[in-house]
Amino acid sequence: MATLLNGRALAEQLLQELKLKISTLDFTPCLGVILVGDDPASHLYVSLKEKAAAEVGISVNKILLPATASLTQVTDAVETFNKNPKVQGILVQLPLPAPLPEQTVINSIDPDKDADGFHPLNLKKLTSEKALIIPGLSEGIIKLIDLTGWEISHKTAVILANSQEFTQPLSWLLSRRGVIVKTNHQPETAELLKADIIIVALGQPEIITGQMVKDGTILIDVGTTKVNDQIKGDVKAADFINRSVYLTPVPGGVGPMTVAMLLWNVYRLATDK
Repeated sequence: MATLLNGRALAEQLLQELKLKISTLDFTPCLGVILVGDDPASHLYVSLKEKAAAEVGISVNKILLPATASLTQVTDAVETFNKNPKVQGILVQLPLPAPLPEQTVINSIDPDKDADGFHPLNLKKLTSEKALIIPGLSEGIIKLIDLTGWEISHKTAVILANSQEFTQPLSWLLSRRGVIVKTNHQPETAELLKADIIIVALGQPEIITGQMVKDGTILIDVGTTKVNDQIKGDVKAADFINRSVYLTPVPGGVGPMTVAMLLWNVYRLATDK
């Protein structure tokens, strides 16, 4: 039977720990959020972050911009938070509406306020183990893998994704733990059958099936796609009900962990620890 890696329960535990730490501060940490456009998913994700922030004692200062906003308008909003000493963390909700250049906007964030950890200077620090901030999604995935109790050194991981912003920090973090990491844009069964850890973020519902995965594998499913009013992951979970694998549920796996680690980043930025 598959062992589910309960991201929701772990995230709640981490948020309670964070709430306790924040309660000892003599100020309220603040996250500045910039939300551009009217994409329903982006608005939902921001609302979930706002709710979790309120629960742990972090305030949220939000700037809403229309989908027609220019690059200058967006970077001006970022600069408003850069210059505000009461804002310790900044988040630009991605994806941005086309044709806004995401990397240019990310680069405009003060690296010392970069709550997502996507600024090039912060990503570079990951390679030297000097990083204060780790991208929340990547750190959340590592903590979910650690739930298995596995010693992952010398294991093989395959990351399936189309985004270098996703694969790069995660590859570095895993490599630092002694994992042999391979990345690909599409699943190759022969490669997956050799993997001890499979992390998939393709946004292609149920593309990973039982015949592609050996027993004992850790499956981290980052995909979320709505199909006939149901949320589907990239892993065909039904194929693994009676299999000896570790699996993150969708929803309730990676998503809650990403939010929790984002808020921990705000605390780290606010306290420099």
